[in-house]
Amino acid sequence: MTAAEIAVGVLVLVSAFLSMAAGIGVVRFPDVLTRLHAATKPQVLGLATVLLAIVLQVPTWGVLTTVVLIMTFQLLTQPMTAHMLGRAAYRSDHVRRDLLIVDDLGRDIAEHDQEPDLSPDR
Repeated sequence: MTAAEIAVGVLVLVSAFLSMAAGIGVVRFPDVLTRLHAATKPQVLGLATVLLAIVLQVPTWGVLTTVVLIMTFQLLTQPMTAHMLGRAAYRSDHVRRDLLIVDDLGRDIAEHDQEPDLSPDR
């Protein structure tokens, strides 16, 4: 067994642990926002470690470019997806407001509601 194969095995185990942590967090955390946190961060790190394991196992330019594209799109889409899900949960009142430390979105919504409507159709 070579050092690269051992590193690949360790990376796959780390990825499995991170994915398991994400799953446990989704099940155990109390509200949507904390579940989103658990579902996004360990999942992205788990994907990064398994992609690194793939590159170590098959070190070719084709695999490397594919892995870089996958990780780039994952890093671009995952935060926006979590952000939009969090906003939707907040607007549909599926957030435990007693767990919020600072409610910036609530303040912004209240300020927006107090502004006079200056649209031309009125």
